[in-house]
Amino acid sequence: MLVESPPEQRADDVPAPPRRRVARSLGLLVSVAILVFVMLASLAIGAKDLSLDQVWHGLFEDTGSYSDVVVADRLSRTVLGLLAGAALGLSGAVLQALTRNPLADPGLLGINAGASAAVVTAITFFGVTSLSGYVWFAFFGAAAVGALVWFLGGSRGATPVRLVLAGTAISAALYGYIQAVMILDDAALGRMRFWTVGSLSSGSASTIEQVLPFLLVGCALALLLARPLNAMAMGDDTAKALGADLNRTRALSMLAATVLCGAATAACGPIVFVGLMVPHVVRSFTGPDLRWILPYAAILSPVLLIGADVIGRIVTRPAELQVGIVTAILGGPVFILLVRRRRTAQL
Repeated sequence: MLVESPPEQRADDVPAPPRRRVARSLGLLVSVAILVFVMLASLAIGAKDLSLDQVWHGLFEDTGSYSDVVVADRLSRTVLGLLAGAALGLSGAVLQALTRNPLADPGLLGINAGASAAVVTAITFFGVTSLSGYVWFAFFGAAAVGALVWFLGGSRGATPVRLVLAGTAISAALYGYIQAVMILDDAALGRMRFWTVGSLSSGSASTIEQVLPFLLVGCALALLLARPLNAMAMGDDTAKALGADLNRTRALSMLAATVLCGAATAACGPIVFVGLMVPHVVRSFTGPDLRWILPYAAILSPVLLIGADVIGRIVTRPAELQVGIVTAILGGPVFILLVRRRRTAQL
């Protein structure tokens, strides 16, 4: 008689050994230390490098010097990278758990493209120029595309392959629309070209204040979904037996991903691969338990985003390469590697 193998993810059934929990906790502390180091590097490195002493004075002793002004400007940019990176990482981890596909992320499922197309439409046809206007259009576009992908993927009968295929097709169409609008509208081209590439240069206190409420709500919602998503990973029947409300969990997961991705895209433009790479890497050493994956993704995704921004400032000094370009260059080979590994595992 054949015995069915146990589900891969049983994070809520079997507690992790104490030694493993300690290792995960220490790993979180190390991750926080790495994040602090990268943030300090973001404050110190740019067209003009600053010493740690200058960074310290710029943060805590406002003397009105040139270095203080530079640190203040870079601080807003770094904080925006921290918030946007956490949002993209969490949204990617939630979508991967929802679709049971480690290759899913807001970019592959078209949510980034929907937000971008809506913002481009707002700029070109409605004359919107403020971030507060971008946010609402970005939310609408992200929500509309998320709902369309879910519908085309089969709604309640959606499979990971259908969702990725639907998202890829919609993304291609929307990015074609974005490029067409940019070519046809020369006046809007200058306003859109940097935003559509993805950049942290829009970081300012005003930008952070406007997107912060949405990002905080989205992050809190994503973290609260860890346990029900763990239950769903065992299969719908098992999740129901454990008391999980599948429809509510799916709806809240899409809502969390939409809020997080919409706010991050409105502030920084479409930035791809962050939500794909980091949760996938994190899963390799935390295991399938989302109670650990989500906090790790929220910490390490800003490390990638801010680090890519620092690299972009270094490679083309005194100019800079937008962070969206750097993450795409880094993410393309990683995505190919992940696809090849999954294909090899299935053979």
